[in-house]
Amino acid sequence: MQSRSYQIKKVSTDELEELRKLSVETFSDTFTEQNNEIQMKAYLEKAFNTDQLRSELSNPESFFYFVKEEDKILGYLKLNTKTAQTDQVLDSSLEIERIYLAQEAQGKGIGKLLMDFSIAEAKRRNLLCLWLGVWEKNEKAIAFYKSYGFEVFADHPFKLGDESQKDLLMKRFV
Repeated sequence: MQSRSYQIKKVSTDELEELRKLSVETFSDTFTEQNNEIQMKAYLEKAFNTDQLRSELSNPESFFYFVKEEDKILGYLKLNTKTAQTDQVLDSSLEIERIYLAQEAQGKGIGKLLMDFSIAEAKRRNLLCLWLGVWEKNEKAIAFYKSYGFEVFADHPFKLGDESQKDLLMKRFV
């Protein structure tokens, strides 16, 4: 049996269209079934349009990474520091804003690879805390984060189109 080799690579502005397509695909695959189609469409158009993603990619306090197997992009990770964070949890914290995997990549240890990478990044940057927001109904993700020692410490609203939902905020110390 041959072991798979995955690479984590920083996303460049030249890969903006690949990032946009993957963002829409992975978010849709994960959340469409449990949400209103109109609200989902509005969110996707706002959150993952080219201008929005270009702005996020050019922010020096945000970092996007693709996970690849050879030339195939299987998912991505978005980390935020300082003022790029969606909430100011601690001065010395790193936010995992997105870990999104293509359906074909799920269950292959890639989420663990990206989480380990995130923890290593927080340590490398001498930060004290790693945190994230997760939809309260995403039980699979919540269980995954708890397995890494994340604990719920608060919640905040998440706007999906015009609909207000609740994200649980989870953190762990590095």
